[in-house]
Amino acid sequence: MEPIRRGDSEDLFEAVVSQDSVMRWLATGRADSRSAAEAMCDAHVAHWARHGYGDFAVRDAATHAFLGRVGLRNRPQYGVDLGFALHPRAQGRGIAGEAGRACLNLAFRRLSLPAVFAFVLPDNAASIAVLRRLGAPADGTVQSSGLHCLRYRFDPASTAAAEHIVDGCTDLQLIHALGPGSPDDKTALRNGLHDPFGVNGPSLVCADKQHTLTAVSEGRPVASAGWLLRDMAFDGSPRRTAGLGGVLVHPAYRDRGIARTVISVAVEHARAAGAETMILLCRPDLVPLYTQLGWSRLSVPVTFRQPDSARTLPVTTMIYDLVGRPHPTVRVDLRGLPF
Repeated sequence: MEPIRRGDSEDLFEAVVSQDSVMRWLATGRADSRSAAEAMCDAHVAHWARHGYGDFAVRDAATHAFLGRVGLRNRPQYGVDLGFALHPRAQGRGIAGEAGRACLNLAFRRLSLPAVFAFVLPDNAASIAVLRRLGAPADGTVQSSGLHCLRYRFDPASTAAAEHIVDGCTDLQLIHALGPGSPDDKTALRNGLHDPFGVNGPSLVCADKQHTLTAVSEGRPVASAGWLLRDMAFDGSPRRTAGLGGVLVHPAYRDRGIARTVISVAVEHARAAGAETMILLCRPDLVPLYTQLGWSRLSVPVTFRQPDSARTLPVTTMIYDLVGRPHPTVRVDLRGLPF
């Protein structure tokens, strides 16, 4: 297993896209053109760049023949989805289960994701059997890509560890912990910089984070992010919201996509905790990064609390919708200290 590349499009066409017996179970339906396979590969590559995980090309260990694709896909309205599509010659041999276990190992033991889902058409008995063998109980139904699907849910505690590790991934490991995180780790990540975000100046009182996600490489912390959950007011109505902050990457590890992975996983933890929306106070030069990750810029005033008064934020505020709620049109009140 290795991340799908653009050069895999011909293999993907032959093994998956041109196979009616495979495509009939996918949300995309029949798409028997090479251009469709190329577009799929482009989408897979973009997903890897955006999240740091994605779909893998699955190949025979002995012959290196392309057997299909299996992987993790982040769906903004649903969470992280385990999906697989294998050539008919690869079906019935336990390959989907073996590759699926490797993906779950990546999800839970490397990325510390809180949950992974799977969406399957009700008549797809073979895939349902694979999901059950992997340890996923049924978790209701959902409309996915306009189709009525059964939903299955994997949790870290109920999923067995994989026997094989996927190739093409760094040694990066994410660790989720309650609380604001270690002050020593934050100092090390800042690498001598004071207030690297430059958000509001040294006099601003900020809330402690309730959760911290730390990325570790070669035994040392290389990035972190924190968040808290709070009922904030959107246009006067309460909404369960996660405030993301403290996104730090050590200078020696920047430009490797680590921040994107940490942010993506933090979003999934907020989703699992019941957040409907996420809010981020953003440095202006980082707005393009968060926009690429699916965040939107708020254009309404945002107020917050300080010990002596209520104030209006002087910085850019970004928003990420988790459940399809409308963006505010009048104002947002953080109902507490900023983060």
